[in-house]
Amino acid sequence: MGQPTSNYFSNRVLKINVGFLLAAGPGHSHDTTFDAPAVRVADDLTLDYIRGPLRLSRNKEGVLVQGELQVGFSGECYRCLDTVTANLTIEFEELFAYPSPAAAEFSLHDDGVLDLGPLLRAEVFIATANNLLCRPDCRGLCPDCGANLNTTQCACAAEAVDPRMAKLKELLESHKR
Repeated sequence: MGQPTSNYFSNRVLKINVGFLLAAGPGHSHDTTFDAPAVRVADDLTLDYIRGPLRLSRNKEGVLVQGELQVGFSGECYRCLDTVTANLTIEFEELFAYPSPAAAEFSLHDDGVLDLGPLLRAEVFIATANNLLCRPDCRGLCPDCGANLNTTQCACAAEAVDPRMAKLKELLESHKR
């Protein structure tokens, strides 16, 4: 998802120092607005932009991150593989455990840096799994020759008949005559 370009920021902009919240203790929170241009989140995901509000809340188990971020990205239509530019709203509420237990999916280490990259990557891939289409009526690719059925009509689709349906096809053709 996303084409690597040289015009993006590194994923360091997704690392937020929350040491002040860890020191303040449970019950404290901090609201911020995230606004970043093109960011390379991971090797397989570059986002065109990331915008939106974040709330960081300290509790006894770590830091709760709540957000509603708008992201833009380029990916492939899952039916025809054409490039698609999409805008998504990603809503999330995730606990970054502190101190870092071994079983936590997201955690904070003693340096107090919260990395939003893995969370954003997971949320974008979940939101777009079998859901990214170039258009709602995308016809996809021919399973035999691989032709894009949105732009061309291939001959193999008309000729291919499932052997189990051959008699039914003969019956239909006899009624057309």
